Amino acid sequence: MNKVYINGIGQVPVQESWEHSLKELAGFAGIAAMDDAGMGYPQGLFVGNMLSLSANRQGHLATLLADWLGFHQKPALGVEAACGSGAAAFRAAVEAVASGELESALVVGAEKMTDSPSNEITAQLVTAADADLEGGLGLSFVALNALIMQRYLHEYHWTHADFAAFSINAHANAVHNPFARFRKPINLQAYTSAAMICDPINLLDATPIADGAAAIVISSKPELSSHRQVRVIGSAAATDTISIQNRKDPIWLSAAEKSAKTAYSQSGIQPEDIGVFEYHDAFTIMAALSLEAAGICPRGQGPRLANEGKIKFDGEIPVATQGGLKARGHPVGATGIYQLCEVIQQLRGEAGPTQVTRPYYGMAQNIGGSGSNIVTHILEAE
Repeated sequence: MNKVYINGIGQVPVQESWEHSLKELAGFAGIAAMDDAGMGYPQGLFVGNMLSLSANRQGHLATLLADWLGFHQKPALGVEAACGSGAAAFRAAVEAVASGELESALVVGAEKMTDSPSNEITAQLVTAADADLEGGLGLSFVALNALIMQRYLHEYHWTHADFAAFSINAHANAVHNPFARFRKPINLQAYTSAAMICDPINLLDATPIADGAAAIVISSKPELSSHRQVRVIGSAAATDTISIQNRKDPIWLSAAEKSAKTAYSQSGIQPEDIGVFEYHDAFTIMAALSLEAAGICPRGQGPRLANEGKIKFDGEIPVATQGGLKARGHPVGATGIYQLCEVIQQLRGEAGPTQVTRPYYGMAQNIGGSGSNIVTHILEAE
């Protein structure tokens, strides 16, 4: 198997982009990544997206983007795995390069959510749940995560306020990220007084919908990059039941545990070696569950890790160092690529004021559904 190296990254700001189409946002990110790599057109294109058919009335997105970018005569593949689409597309590209089928690839994650009214987007997002057992009964993803969080509070005797540190940390870090949607800090009072959406989840527990795109160029040749060299040393995916009611344990992300353990095994490292972790904090409850399932803290102790300040960029396990989904924003199909770009920035030593102190190993974990499809990547700075 070939080694897989990062050659370039590109991002566009996460915001409401009324002046640009989905293909333009994706294209801008792709061009930025290719410019950063300085290697011309890669041999293949992989695109992660969830909602283009419903929100933008646009199918065939990978071919559309290949045409817009001038990727003619090259293979282009679209990948959909709900909110995990970005990381799933990256994993497909990594497999293609590692196998030797391709020498290089451009991976783009893109989503344009503001083309649809918020109530329509809510309905479109819940198509990632079980239509017979969840979505068809009127449950939204906020409601599904509220059920999980309520059970977690009951089982481990935490209060809602104990989750404030996750959001406070994300917003503090987003201040320094030019691509983040919310670049203002928040405090405990703001968190506890925020409007309730679906008890116990309030406005500051949840991520905003947004438009965005991010891209990465990978190849089997390290010399193509002028940055500090970063390579992929772990890439794993796992699934669980789509519906929460059929899950053996609704407050344990077994797919996160499985994919993380596989990635650790591939990379030859342990959880304590991770110097930065970009988790999928679509809701604060997912932040806690991800830390636990990835083996970073004991079960039921995610909030304690946050409240002790250990998740800050200069703490024991820095997370959401560029704002996470909470403050950067969550353009769903693009999120997994934003996470990887942020890990890459840290490992290159290019993260600015929130640069971590151990930029050697970084992990990104992208979640599809309510924990039903989870992709974990581990990167190493050489």
